[in-house]
Amino acid sequence: MFNFFTHWQLMSPSGNIGVQEKSLILVSLGLSAIVLLGVAQLLVQRSYFLHLGSGPEQRGNRAIFIGTGLLIVIVGAGSLWVMHNASVNMMPMQMNADSARTHE
Repeated sequence: MFNFFTHWQLMSPSGNIGVQEKSLILVSLGLSAIVLLGVAQLLVQRSYFLHLGSGPEQRGNRAIFIGTGLLIVIVGAGSLWVMHNASVNMMPMQMNADSARTHE
């Protein structure tokens, strides 16, 4: 985060942080706080609600929890990949249907 602040201070012509930069900093700090609170909630619920400890009797539950997390990551990354490729491979907006037919 400290590099982010110095980067925007250096990019500002007067050396002062402008209105847009302040709002960008506030948004990034807000998103960082949400992510940190989400991770804290995950850790608390994992131990107190799901009762996933580090003992040897919890080995099967831990493996299922890790497998579920990996599955969620794979589905999320795959969805983002498909949406990105669909966006890249779509016809440009400045090209109409007639010029697209002649382009092929």
